[in-house]
Amino acid sequence: MTLVDHLNLVAPALVAFCGSGVILLLGLLPIKKRYLGFWTSLSLVLAFGWLIAHHLNQTDSVGLSGAVKLDAFSIFFSMIIVGATIAVVLATQDWAAKLENEMEFYALLLTAVGGMLILTQANDLITIFIAIETISLSQFILAAIVRDDRGAEAGLKYLLTGAVAAAVLLYGLVFLFGVSGSTSLDMISRFILSSPEEFKLVLLLTFIFITAGVGYKMALAPFHGWAPDIYQGAPIPVGAFLSVASKAAGFAIALRILYGGLAGGDSFLSDDMSQIFSILAIASMIIGNTGALRQTDAKRLLGYSSIAQAGNIAVGLAALAVGSTLGAGAVAFFVGTYLFTNLGAFLCIHVVEHRTGNTEIAGYAGMLKRSPFLAVVLTISLLSLTGIPPTVGFVAKVYVFNAAISAGNPWLVGLVAVAVINTAISAYYYLRWVRIMWLEDSDEKATQIRPNGWQQFVLGVMALGVILLGVLPNSLINLAKAAAETLM
Repeated sequence: MTLVDHLNLVAPALVAFCGSGVILLLGLLPIKKRYLGFWTSLSLVLAFGWLIAHHLNQTDSVGLSGAVKLDAFSIFFSMIIVGATIAVVLATQDWAAKLENEMEFYALLLTAVGGMLILTQANDLITIFIAIETISLSQFILAAIVRDDRGAEAGLKYLLTGAVAAAVLLYGLVFLFGVSGSTSLDMISRFILSSPEEFKLVLLLTFIFITAGVGYKMALAPFHGWAPDIYQGAPIPVGAFLSVASKAAGFAIALRILYGGLAGGDSFLSDDMSQIFSILAIASMIIGNTGALRQTDAKRLLGYSSIAQAGNIAVGLAALAVGSTLGAGAVAFFVGTYLFTNLGAFLCIHVVEHRTGNTEIAGYAGMLKRSPFLAVVLTISLLSLTGIPPTVGFVAKVYVFNAAISAGNPWLVGLVAVAVINTAISAYYYLRWVRIMWLEDSDEKATQIRPNGWQQFVLGVMALGVILLGVLPNSLINLAKAAAETLM
């Protein structure tokens, strides 16, 4: 392969990184600030276009001495990350324009996206860690981009917990390198498949460390403590970005390490890995749902909701670990639906907060009269998060639960039973929010809310995606299956 071929493999990430550099240069010039949002959007659109070109070429390649891998799996998750970021940028330009640090906001956003795109392609332990740290450093600053007490607290908490998570992850990666003698996931997989069972204890310890480090990114309990505080303290555009893009990158690398490196489903670690993911899934669903029941702040509620949803997705990881052919596809599909469902909810909250300064759920009373469009979009998103047909959230939960049941292991059947019970619990706080919007009357002085043009467009796409993919999910299912097959 020539240098151009190697660069072409990581071109979408390079576009994001170069876009970040351009934004910093533009910030030094005496031009109108509105161009910063334009150049950010242009960089993201170019990256997305390059991903489409990779998808159409249907070529699986390994480059940079095996450090990165371009395949349907990386393209699928990269499209989710870039698509989510485009939606966030378009819907929050009016908010960003008022930021004192607008230049830094867009530059850090593009830097985080570039790191996430590299992470989805990473096929080497060193590449994985560098990509994760690039993402983390950007996100730590983004959480505190607004200079107030809540933002500073969110940024500091994120930094301290993220540093611990990075150290734990590094321990796991170092142990894995020490026992296998290689940083390549392909070589590590071959080593595990051919190694005697005497290595089981050290490999299991390695898996636990790596799961803790990556589980932090996915907001899986008990590594979830940062999520509610960061989602509440950070600006909503940052929370929306973290809830979809960061989670997609986390689950992408979890799948890559689980199946590509640790030979999930084929090694002597399979049963133990599945049981660990089952425990994490149960803990995440219970802690996330019971925590959300008590919340009155919309951002904090979605923080706990993201923990519970991560538990639902982890059901697919537990199934994949024991060789379920549906497991990886179910996880990829669920993360794909999250783009429309969770982003729609977060951006609705952003519009309300930006217009009224209020994030209390009680403040949504009478929303149907004050802003019918927002009330409908937010209702559709909440119904999908609950898993009520005909939304795509229902299809996602059925898909991932079916993957666990089809694996044929008794504990996975029990895991699905726990997940169904938790789905019923989640219906209480999601539908309570819907009831407040539709049935309760607002204060006579309540502000009328009208989203701007870009916000209406983005929210309309989110709501349409939730409904259309709920009725006709085959297109996304096929893309998720193709991504999973490439990985497997």
